[in-house]
Amino acid sequence: QVQLVESGGGLVQAGGSLRLSCAASGKIFSINTMAWYRQAPGKQRELVASITGDGTTNYADSVKGRFTISRDNAKHTVYLQMNSLKPEDTSVYYCYTDNVLYYSGDYLRNAFDSRGQGTQVTVSS
Repeated sequence: QVQLVESGGGLVQAGGSLRLSCAASGKIFSINTMAWYRQAPGKQRELVASITGDGTTNYADSVKGRFTISRDNAKHTVYLQMNSLKPEDTSVYYCYTDNVLYYSGDYLRNAFDSRGQGTQVTVSS
């Protein structure tokens, strides 16, 4: 079993910064791609940023130059540093992994498409 737990959301004024964290728990062997999505009420889910196991990153155009995704493989944690926040960044942010290899007894198993419970980010104007 694998669980993703986000933290770091909150209320911030426009122009401010927040740092989100997402820790994967369980007897983890490795994690492939880790990512952050967001979804605001009435809007489609949007990929914000992703990072592969070897550190290759990808960003939505709307956050390029303002957000930075990083990961600590030893801690099975992904971060999202958000600077110069705008009111339009207000959303629930979800952590996502496409494939986690974890130990179940003596066996390695896959946990595909895991998602955290989400953390609210609110940016006031």
